Amino acid sequence: MNHHLALRIVLAALLVWACMPAHAGTPQVLVNPGAPIQAHFEYWEEPTAQASIDEVTALPQDQWQLQAEGEGTFGITSSAYWLRFSVSNRTDDRQNLIAELAYSQLDDVVFYVYSGDTLVRQVRTGDTRPFYPRDVDHPNMLARFTLAPNDARTVYIRIETAGSMILPLRVWREHAFYEAAADEQKLHFFFYGCLTVIILINLAVFLSLRERLYLYYALAISGYLLFFTSITGFSFQHFYPRAPVLHGNVLLLSMPTLALFSILFCLEFLRIKAHSPRLYKALLAMLGFELVYFATILLVSYNTAILLGAVSAFVFFSLLFIAGPISWAEGIRAGAFFTVAWIPLTVGVLATAGRALGFFPENFFTEHAMQIGSGLEAFILTLALADRLYREREQKFRAQADTLREEKARSEAQNRLNDAMTHDPVTCLPNRNRFEWMIDRQLAEDPDGHYMVGVARITRLDEINRTLGLSRSERLLKTIAQQMMELAAKLPITHAIHDSQGRIERVYQLSGDSFGILVDVRKASGDFTALDKALKQLSDPVQLDNLAIETHPRFGAASYPQHGDTAALLIRNAHVGMEMTPHGRFRTGIYSPDHDIYNESRLTLLTDLREALNQNQTQLHYQPKVNLTSGEVVGLEALVRWHHPERGWVPPGEFIPLAEETGGITELTQWVVAQALADLAELHRDHPTLTMSVNVSARDLVSSNLENLFETQLRRHGVPADRITVELTETAALEDPERGLKVLQALNGLGLRISIDDFGNGYSSLSYLKQLPATEIKLDRSLILDIDASEGSRMIVATAIRMAKGLGYQVVGEGVETPDTANLLREMGCDMLQGYWVCSPQPLPMMRTWLAAGFYAAVDRVYLAQKR
Repeated sequence: MNHHLALRIVLAALLVWACMPAHAGTPQVLVNPGAPIQAHFEYWEEPTAQASIDEVTALPQDQWQLQAEGEGTFGITSSAYWLRFSVSNRTDDRQNLIAELAYSQLDDVVFYVYSGDTLVRQVRTGDTRPFYPRDVDHPNMLARFTLAPNDARTVYIRIETAGSMILPLRVWREHAFYEAAADEQKLHFFFYGCLTVIILINLAVFLSLRERLYLYYALAISGYLLFFTSITGFSFQHFYPRAPVLHGNVLLLSMPTLALFSILFCLEFLRIKAHSPRLYKALLAMLGFELVYFATILLVSYNTAILLGAVSAFVFFSLLFIAGPISWAEGIRAGAFFTVAWIPLTVGVLATAGRALGFFPENFFTEHAMQIGSGLEAFILTLALADRLYREREQKFRAQADTLREEKARSEAQNRLNDAMTHDPVTCLPNRNRFEWMIDRQLAEDPDGHYMVGVARITRLDEINRTLGLSRSERLLKTIAQQMMELAAKLPITHAIHDSQGRIERVYQLSGDSFGILVDVRKASGDFTALDKALKQLSDPVQLDNLAIETHPRFGAASYPQHGDTAALLIRNAHVGMEMTPHGRFRTGIYSPDHDIYNESRLTLLTDLREALNQNQTQLHYQPKVNLTSGEVVGLEALVRWHHPERGWVPPGEFIPLAEETGGITELTQWVVAQALADLAELHRDHPTLTMSVNVSARDLVSSNLENLFETQLRRHGVPADRITVELTETAALEDPERGLKVLQALNGLGLRISIDDFGNGYSSLSYLKQLPATEIKLDRSLILDIDASEGSRMIVATAIRMAKGLGYQVVGEGVETPDTANLLREMGCDMLQGYWVCSPQPLPMMRTWLAAGFYAAVDRVYLAQKR
């Protein structure tokens, strides 16, 4: 009996042993009613990564190591790791479970689910495989299995990866997993959405302000967004699920991308170059490393790339971590924001890198540290950029307000100067150029109209000046001008316009003693009685200081379109008509081409001029240009003179305009340039620094030969180009602005200097004159004629000089005839002067003698004493 009982006990024990699961030593994961599932596992490191599942299941127990926490971080390794755990259902319900490795960056993962010794399920996944089909639609590594009540399963997991071996094991009830996954997805979408909004805001600011700082920040945040969506597997799941190779490359490239633009943002935001040269060099070196890393990252092994990325991240974030305090210490306000912002990000990055290298355990903080840190950093730096933008805007608004005030003051000064340049300083009437502009505009607007240009000249004005003096003569002119304006206002046939200040213009002052009006003939209906009556009143003596002064005015007129179709021609013909005897009962001489005594004479004069050029009968006289500071002669102006064999000396005012109108000016200019440069080459033997000014006309500017002319003569005579100044009147520059500007730029390109002559005598477009490559402005003699006697004239000249020097020009005063005028110009800041007080124009031999004697021997010693 005892033997039978002992046998039964042994057989029962053997039967129980045979019926036990083959994995009895495996850690038990218990599924208890109403309690969370606590996961833990055993692991075995396989260096060769060649073992089969059968070999693994046959391993003795001492080969397995227990990981009681259920999470393992093994760093970067080439070994394969096997996990083993058992799940036991201690409930009365069927359990649908999910085993999860909560890390998306595992290359190859295979789940083996055993019931006893029978393999009931095998799931292959990993981020080196296409995302679909997966057992569960989630970036992490998951496998589903089912447990009947009081049933058990043993799970083996094989993991191989080229990156960090991070193995956080979790076992979920199916419904609990999906709830947790939904909550996690909401957090991810919130985080990604915040980063996207920050990116879009900064891109919008960049597109608005064109400041690279905001572009760098948007690209840096884009790098973070790319990194996080890649490392969590979000982008692999949603954007390229069938391209696992692309997924790995995107993750690798995202790391140097965020580093590159973070460094650029730091350099721009903290202005490190200005206050910390050594840190600037260190960041540039880091920038260079990241560029090389970006270019070569796909050429090295994945493990090497990940390792380099983790190490570079440590160095990169350490550098940026100290950049903030350094800038803060230098007083840079942005440094405080940067320091505060970089602390949570640096902590997060270090935690993430330590987790990847296996230094830190796998937990919620190390898993999400970089997201938390980057979110805080992005929020703080966005506040910093908003603060910077606000302060910059405030500074810009203040600067704009200051600029507007300056512009307003400058505009008012320019308006005053324009007004002074377009109006006579004595009578305040608009001048000849304004008259021409008005006529040309009216004819362009009404080409089919019928108009008459009328001119009046006070013939005794020179006599009155000599008799009564300049001051009383100016008062007389003011009285006559006022009378003309009152009479014109009563004549409906007189054309009137409003200027920019709202003033009515009817009467224009063409010169010191000449006035003009434009009459609409159609409004007169053939009856000019009222006009003639007004002219008769102008002929009456003018009362001044109890004196009845006879002015002896003369009147002339020319009709459009019979006598001309431009303002200049009509005014010219009206002046010619003034010399013709009035017909009938009217006091006005009407132009007639049959009685134009100048035509034949001027044509003959042009023929004689061409012959004079061929026979070298013309000559150049030179007038010196003197520096007002040093008293030295700095240059000469070449002035053409012509001694006619029959008429004697012909004034330049006669033959030069004739040459310009008929095209003969081209030959004259060629002769002047050649002779002037030849004389300058000779003068340079004794005066090597001397410059030469040569005048060109509007016709010369439209000629295609002017640039070649100067280039040829410079080369021929060996004269340096910077010793030649090309002078042209402001009116000539405006005749064909586009063509004139191109020619002057070409001359300037040769090295020639450009000077604007007779400045203030024409109605100039200052905006156009600023475009000219000029370095010098010559004030017209009419502006400075009486600055020593007239306060108004002094104010105009002083304003002109300040404006010209403010625009970068040197200023030359022309027509200086007294030492007082010279002293006033010097006090106003004028740079140079010309005039008869220094020296009248002289032929070359006399000028050579004058230069040899020196400037100080020729000028008034009183001026020199005052200057010293």
